[in-house]
Amino acid sequence: MARALPVRVRSLAPAVLGVLLLAGALWPVVGRPEPARTLAGTVVRLVDGDTIHVQVNSRVEKVRYIGVNTPEIHHPRKGEEPGGREAREVNRRLVEGRSVRLEPDVQQRDRYGRLLAYVWVRQDDGSEVMVNAELVRLGYAQVMTIPPNVRYTNTFLAFQRQARDGHRGLWRQP
Repeated sequence: MARALPVRVRSLAPAVLGVLLLAGALWPVVGRPEPARTLAGTVVRLVDGDTIHVQVNSRVEKVRYIGVNTPEIHHPRKGEEPGGREAREVNRRLVEGRSVRLEPDVQQRDRYGRLLAYVWVRQDDGSEVMVNAELVRLGYAQVMTIPPNVRYTNTFLAFQRQARDGHRGLWRQP
């Protein structure tokens, strides 16, 4: 027969659960070790808000950002979607001509042969910013989770909520 927890333990349970959930949400950003295999390169061309071309050693890789989606600029059926040019411009300001670090997840390429990556760019102060997350945080990309590449999904979802609630980027009210 199970015994009830003392009142003090029961009153702490929600706080402990909250701390554990917060730690779980932050784990992908601060506590996870860097993957063994990252690639370094230089952005040589922008396609749109979530796809770039990166010079990696002697080859150019078409790189699709993992976990996010921006409005289309050159879609064969949909044409140009509202906000597509704005998302591309924000992406351009973040990465054009810059050195980047490409962090893969479980699945390395998509069905089109594009390299899938979390794209990190070094800032002037030496810190790195993940472009995928920054696009979501600024409101120019939406979360698009495609398993098994889900390493930063919780972080992206938190940034998307903040952008939507703050009416940033594509979430601006007309």
